[in-house]
Amino acid sequence: MRKPKLPPGSPDDTEHAFYEALQHADIDRLMACWTDEDDIVCVHPGGPRLVGHAAVRAAFEALFANGSLKAVPEKVRRLDAGGCSVHSVVERIEVMGHDGPSSAWVLATNVYAKTAQGWRMVAHHASPGSASEPTEAQPPSTLLH
Repeated sequence: MRKPKLPPGSPDDTEHAFYEALQHADIDRLMACWTDEDDIVCVHPGGPRLVGHAAVRAAFEALFANGSLKAVPEKVRRLDAGGCSVHSVVERIEVMGHDGPSSAWVLATNVYAKTAQGWRMVAHHASPGSASEPTEAQPPSTLLH
């Protein structure tokens, strides 16, 4: 099967396509978000480090065996440095519990590189989830009394 092509666009466009693919359990579209380099890295919450296309694809295929993943990126912080863009994301995950749907939150880091094919993901690292929405730590006050 041919890999779907993404428009060159921006890191945000690639991130949008990645989360859309998660929500539709579309493995081909999800893998099209990744660069063609074989040293890509992915860490799922509490999981091992996955290196290379075969390992990353297999992990997402196993995830999709249970259906799509309703993950919505929120509170995105971006650091753009030329041909690289790092996004710190709070993912809101819809989970089905005994009392119906509820939300869990995962902290994730997505790294994108500008390639000849456009912006592509080179790394995705997600922390274990939390039942409560994470707060952002504030730097200590420098005010002296």
